[in-house]
Amino acid sequence: MTSDNIRLRGEFINTQVITRNNGNKLGIVREVLVDIDRREVVVLGLKESLLALSGLPKYMYFSSISQTGDVILVEDDEVIEDDLDTLSCSTLINSEVITETGEPLGRVRDFQFDAETGKVNSIIIASVGLPQIPEQIISTYEISMEEVVSSGPNRLILFEGAEERLRQLTVGVLERLGLGKAPWDKDNEDIYYAPTARPENQLGTGIPLRPPVESRQPIIEEAWQEEELPPPAKKARAMRYEEPPTRYQPPAYDDVEGDMWEDEAEEDYVPPKINLEQKQRERKLEYEE
Repeated sequence: MTSDNIRLRGEFINTQVITRNNGNKLGIVREVLVDIDRREVVVLGLKESLLALSGLPKYMYFSSISQTGDVILVEDDEVIEDDLDTLSCSTLINSEVITETGEPLGRVRDFQFDAETGKVNSIIIASVGLPQIPEQIISTYEISMEEVVSSGPNRLILFEGAEERLRQLTVGVLERLGLGKAPWDKDNEDIYYAPTARPENQLGTGIPLRPPVESRQPIIEEAWQEEELPPPAKKARAMRYEEPPTRYQPPAYDDVEGDMWEDEAEEDYVPPKINLEQKQRERKLEYEE
């Protein structure tokens, strides 16, 4: 593999695709799609012309290319695939690049690949992943594709410490002026000091002064020993006291003679004599009458 076969993705964009047999123009390269798992360029997306901003793109396999140069040559019109599935492919452009520890390195701006086999060799990253921005404005860096551990939707994950193996390609204007640095170069930033005014122009803090705090002697606590307390005295069990029943005693009346409940003594009563025989005769006579 020679260096002549190594091409940038940006060099393929807007390149015409022409057939060899009849010189028919199939279109202009619009997209270069990469299979991340295989790390190869597999598909080219075409548009009708440079000014065409709408319309359905046409796709062809990268393996259908016969020769590359100022134009891309293919055998015939049959290289165009109508039902080509591109969901598993990625453009890699503007994909986020981070390390295994989550250290941001930038975004993919471009990549290099072999024009014969389509194998991607390296990626070019910058703080902004838009290829339309000139290289003179932002700093760009290159790193081998072998540093890629895994990939996700619009993201590439590199080995830990991959920032130490980056190769700087261009130095941007902001970095030349000292206004910009690499995203991972945060630890080396200078400490910012606020500009100080002249002593006669400085204002007070506005915080009232506090009297100095007197130094206090440390309080030494005396050592004390725990004394065993005597067991609590048992409480006397309360006993229920029942009073004996009291007998009723009538009050004594000293001024009453005799029994107050005794009936008054009546005079001697002599009951009359009853003649039963006389009573019977009288009743018999009354009955006969």
